Amino acid sequence: MSKRCAWVKENEPLYVDYHDKEWGVPIYDDRKLFEMLCLEGAQAGLSWWTILQKRDNYREAFDQFEAEKIVQYTESKLQSLLDDTGIVRNKLKIQSVVKNARAFLQVQKDYGSFSNYIWGFVDKQPIVNHWATIKEVPVTTAISDRMSKTLKKDGFSFVGSTICYSFMQAVGMVNDHTLECFCHPSHQTIQS
Repeated sequence: MSKRCAWVKENEPLYVDYHDKEWGVPIYDDRKLFEMLCLEGAQAGLSWWTILQKRDNYREAFDQFEAEKIVQYTESKLQSLLDDTGIVRNKLKIQSVVKNARAFLQVQKDYGSFSNYIWGFVDKQPIVNHWATIKEVPVTTAISDRMSKTLKKDGFSFVGSTICYSFMQAVGMVNDHTLECFCHPSHQTIQS
């Protein structure tokens, strides 16, 4: 059997699938990047497992994370989100999705795409780390600190350095699969 990172709940197919097919895989699509930024913010103070189980509910509740729709949310829509048991019903986190949608749309105007903006923090290249154990993996880095500061300056919320680093891991800006994990690039065979 293939070894995975120690944080994976091996008995949960949803978690295994997320680890094997998504975590650490580079994402360049603006809508998907926006979704992950919002979901990482929703995770603050909770576990990723909690959010992962609710991800489909989040997509439905927030119009598939279409920022153009989210910025038009009314007070009654925000109230319906607060009543939605399928998501984390935290008023500040829900409001942050709307705030982040506004900032996201502005960034798209200013940089051509959110992908250009966010991938600029890693010079458009994934960082591949070589950690032996999960204990070595940091929760923040100088890059996540800089990203957090910049995102806040540009109008985003729920984007502290720890959230930014989790986001970077999730969208493949950094590959933190441990060396023993079969998803680490050192285990990938060259396809011809």
